[in-house]
Amino acid sequence: MSKTIFITGASRGFGKIWVEAFLKRGDKVAATSRNIDGFKDIAAQYGDNFLPLQLDITNRAQAFEVVNQAKQHFGGLDVVINNAGYGLFGAVEEVSEQEAHDVINANILGTLWVTQAALPIFREQKSGHIIQLSSVLGQWALPTLGIYSATKFAVEGLSEALAQEVKHLGINVTLVEPNGYATDFGGASAVQSQPIADYQPVKAALAGAEGLQPDDYGDPEATVDAILKLIDAQKPPLRFFLGKVGLPKTRRIYSERIAEWEEWNEVAVAAHRKADTVSNLN
Repeated sequence: MSKTIFITGASRGFGKIWVEAFLKRGDKVAATSRNIDGFKDIAAQYGDNFLPLQLDITNRAQAFEVVNQAKQHFGGLDVVINNAGYGLFGAVEEVSEQEAHDVINANILGTLWVTQAALPIFREQKSGHIIQLSSVLGQWALPTLGIYSATKFAVEGLSEALAQEVKHLGINVTLVEPNGYATDFGGASAVQSQPIADYQPVKAALAGAEGLQPDDYGDPEATVDAILKLIDAQKPPLRFFLGKVGLPKTRRIYSERIAEWEEWNEVAVAAHRKADTVSNLN
């Protein structure tokens, strides 16, 4: 059964690949970008099944306007994919105030505004699926990607809470957590902060890190079948890795976290109540 899909950040990378796959199998798609000129070839091929929409996701009023325009055009929405966002590379100290504001506005608030715009439509329908593009870096962080990772940790928390809030309304939420892929994430679409020499050894060592080796980067085209299965699922998962790196590394990191929590648990429990308070309760 065909779906009606709204997707942001669709002019390149995962977004464009997925839009073409959706349309090819007969879905209806509203696709957004800051510049919709790149959609001309798709629009000519798919006619009324494709609706290109200009959107700055950091503009809340515009997000509501554009999501509702898509709903009016197609008569409803089945899936909203928050794919728009970008990478910020730099040690925590290196990131400027403006760089921090901009990436937070795009990656967190942009996701929030589009989500808020979709929810009234999905509540009225008593159905819908919100897919948030997170990252493996929403589960664990790498040096020099701390601010970007912070935005994805925020999207994870927002979406986990949202899933509990809307489950009874027939609305599903999924966090898609890709590992590295051969997209433009680290290229022209990324922002590089002004470097500080003391962090150069950390950056040099990062090149040899797990998850950043040539074989660790996935082929973006290979994600198509997985995304189609996800949007067709009757009971989609809350979290879903893309690629081979996410699960094994996350499993190891969480086992290390649990071990450290357990090591400090006696201290933690002692901080719960003073000993004299416990005696009084008895």
